[in-house]
Amino acid sequence: MTSNPTPDQIANMDADQLRAMLLNQIEVNSALQTVNAELQVVVKYKDAVISKITLELALHKRFRFSKKAESLTVEQRHLFDETVDGDTAQIEQEELDKLPEQDKVIVTKALQPKRKPLPPELPRTEIRHEPDSTLCKCGCQLKRIGEDVAEKLDYQPGTFSVERHIRGKWVCDECETLIQAPVPAHVIDKGMATTNLLAQVLVNKFADHLPLYRQEQMFDRTGYKLSASTMGSWVGQCGAALQPLVDALRSEILKQDVLHADETPITMLCAKQALKTGSASKKAYLWAYATTQHADIKAVVFDFAEGRSGQHAKAFLDGWGGTLVCDDYQGYKSLIKDNQITEAACMAHARRKFFELYVANKSHIAQAALEQFNAIYAIEAQFQDIAPEERRHRRQAEIKPLMDKFRQWLLGHKIKVPDGSGTMKAIDYSLKRWDALSIFLNDPHTPIDNNWVENQIRPIAVGRKNWLFAGSLRSGQRNAATMSLVQSAKLNGLNPLEYLKDVMDRLPTHPYSRINDLLPHNWKHTN
Repeated sequence: MTSNPTPDQIANMDADQLRAMLLNQIEVNSALQTVNAELQVVVKYKDAVISKITLELALHKRFRFSKKAESLTVEQRHLFDETVDGDTAQIEQEELDKLPEQDKVIVTKALQPKRKPLPPELPRTEIRHEPDSTLCKCGCQLKRIGEDVAEKLDYQPGTFSVERHIRGKWVCDECETLIQAPVPAHVIDKGMATTNLLAQVLVNKFADHLPLYRQEQMFDRTGYKLSASTMGSWVGQCGAALQPLVDALRSEILKQDVLHADETPITMLCAKQALKTGSASKKAYLWAYATTQHADIKAVVFDFAEGRSGQHAKAFLDGWGGTLVCDDYQGYKSLIKDNQITEAACMAHARRKFFELYVANKSHIAQAALEQFNAIYAIEAQFQDIAPEERRHRRQAEIKPLMDKFRQWLLGHKIKVPDGSGTMKAIDYSLKRWDALSIFLNDPHTPIDNNWVENQIRPIAVGRKNWLFAGSLRSGQRNAATMSLVQSAKLNGLNPLEYLKDVMDRLPTHPYSRINDLLPHNWKHTN
């Protein structure tokens, strides 16, 4: 860089020299303004991210290193670590998505981390990206002058490999035009993992219930040490990218006239709770909303909430009016009282009351009730694969007489058993909900019980035994969203690994107006 001229030198310059100096200064000022504008974009992005995560991280650190942290198990500590990584990455991705496209490029370039080269001993596959045409716009043949190489880590069960994406540079000697194939779009911009590896991590965690620290051990045995921290960031970024798909799936199921609903308790680690009460965890809930077996689509959406208050169901079902198949939980009652929904009670829950009574003391009344439930279920099992109107007709003709007879039997025994007894409670449970238990007789699209959605929640119970579900509210919501896609894929007979890989391949360039094409019940594999 040349030094600035002195006042004496300027005084001795002619008009051309002064003009050249002025033009040069204008170019320098313009370049500085451009750099300053880019720095402002980066600073604004960083401030937005920092303001969101500072308090959250502070609480995590205070909890992790305080005396109360001694009550955490090893598994809980691992869960806290991966939660922080995932939450931070998700916040960063959400803030990045809010930026205009030109600002995204600036921030991504400025914050791109420098990572170590992938091990040279891993097998490599070259994937070349060249322009569609190597003719310049002026008509001359372009000349290849070099290439850019980006390496991505791939994984097939038991084996790591590297994809080498090679983008040739082509230049025209006449007009000095330089062209290059664009960088392939990726669900994590400039991320080092292929979508196949990302899908593998998600399926391991949300379908096979393997926490990230166990996946770290598993991957280490296959030849590459992939840290839980890195995978935690991937989970957070993928969660942010997949959220629009889950939102679209929720919109689709809310178009149905009949839905299942159920909820199950989930342990959530909570720094705020620990700092206030000394308890390392609190009870949160995972709510599940699913279409029925008779619906034209198969889907389930999980909704994670910090409590079991009915406001959570009300928020999810906001604006929806239909028949809700659910258990006798008060959380749904406000929706029923407001006439927003019609309640369809679960016959299996009513049966369960008598089953528990029979198991406890071999009650003859309970045994007789079970025989009547079994007769109703045996007939209903024959109607699963018939047309709706035929199902309604046959329910009226064959099941309604059994239901009427059963109700009279319940009323008859109600006056014979003592108040407050287990038998009275079982009888009252059915009689008080008889109208809701009978809804299915008149509506061929309403199932007899809520077992369908309970089966969708059952894998969560399995995972709950192997690892704690949520390390924070944000991670719980992210986990619920990803599990919605995994479980819905399974409902539609899809391989979740193939589905997630293909969807994440297509998401970056897929128009939002056609987001429903990527939902599990609509998805078609691309070749």
